[in-house]
Amino acid sequence: MRHCIYPGTFDPITYGHLDVLARAAQLFDRVTVSVADNPGKKPLFTSEERVAMILPNIAQFPNVAATTFGGLLVDFAVNQKANAIIRGLRAFSDFEFEFNMALMNRHLQPLVETIFVMPNEQFSYTSSSLVKQVASHGGPVGHFVPPNVAEALRVAFSK
Repeated sequence: MRHCIYPGTFDPITYGHLDVLARAAQLFDRVTVSVADNPGKKPLFTSEERVAMILPNIAQFPNVAATTFGGLLVDFAVNQKANAIIRGLRAFSDFEFEFNMALMNRHLQPLVETIFVMPNEQFSYTSSSLVKQVASHGGPVGHFVPPNVAEALRVAFSK
């Protein structure tokens, strides 16, 4: 069975993330969306809240599940019996960081491949950070995130 991990902070998940996920779901028998539990990044939402926002948006994919992880990604991948990691590349500027990460992961665990997937070009400028910035100023984010995520952002920034 071909199983991949789609890791990320997903703070919050965007339509760009979901586009990459849809591509991964076509390529693999099983995909695990893996929310990084990394407090050092100072996420707006807890890892549990992020998974809760993801779940209704993956219901359409019968071969996709979501969970959290901490520690080394490749260790998590091995524990999940995954043979690949999917990473989305929005722009060339993402490549250098992702390339170095992929090489380190290969060094740590040669049997886990990293596969880069490009989202649809309409999502190439969308990032969770930009979405949060727009939402923090009361701007509309419905073109970038699913309705449940837009509502969670509205609530988070209305406090």
